[in-house]
Amino acid sequence: MVTVRDLLAQAQAELTGDEGRLEAELLLAHALRRDRAWLIAHRDDAVAPALAGQLRCHVSRRAAGEPFAHIVGHRGFHALDLVVTADVLIPRPETELLVELALQRIPQDEKVEIADLGTGSGAVALAIAHARPHSRVLATDASAAALDVARGNAQRLRIGNVEFAHGDWCAALGQRRFDLIVSNPPYIAENDAHLAQGDLRFEPRSALASGADGLDAIRVIVRDAPAHLHAAGWLLLEHGFDQGGAVRGMLGQREFAQVFTARDLEGRERVSGACLSGARA
Repeated sequence: MVTVRDLLAQAQAELTGDEGRLEAELLLAHALRRDRAWLIAHRDDAVAPALAGQLRCHVSRRAAGEPFAHIVGHRGFHALDLVVTADVLIPRPETELLVELALQRIPQDEKVEIADLGTGSGAVALAIAHARPHSRVLATDASAAALDVARGNAQRLRIGNVEFAHGDWCAALGQRRFDLIVSNPPYIAENDAHLAQGDLRFEPRSALASGADGLDAIRVIVRDAPAHLHAAGWLLLEHGFDQGGAVRGMLGQREFAQVFTARDLEGRERVSGACLSGARA
């Protein structure tokens, strides 16, 4: 007979590091479709062989470096539980700053038009649409597979004030203009060694890397966004912790004003933005 206690001990022996114990518990809870509190109260309960085998498979995958979110199939983000697959970037906590900065610029009861470029799982678009139900969000991605994931999340979460478009950055917007454009584009340099390490090995490279300095996608967005913003519309971009100065410089060279950079909870420059200056025809 294999018990909950036995399986946890086996999993913890294989999953080393600071997160090993927590991940062992979460993987077993996922396999048993229980919560962690249940595991504590039922440590001596027997586990069916099939479920024990499923846990061992999950643990082996995690020990080999596969992202936890891919194994369990979902990740929490800004109060939403999102399905994630290998076709999309796993939502990161630091990206919630991009959402919060966007929400500061969207009145609760007004019909604001918003675009999320490179939506991936739909994390940013759906978080904004959920928090501002009077607004309308267009979520775009160059990956049809990613858009399928995002659409599925919208349907499962019953968020109806979001639509989807296939295309690369602002090219997906057609002739439309928006009050706010947000994006968490790829911003890692193509030759960065981190791309061959940890979770990044399992995520789509197109969602991670962009050119020799990681800024190619941001350059394109900053160049093209003014044609798709209403007067006084905002552009908000997530970027690497050491790219704030470069992004502010790009924004300052275009028809933007009120250029700023915000820091994440670790004090790192994480999101830069600006407001379109001057009246537009």
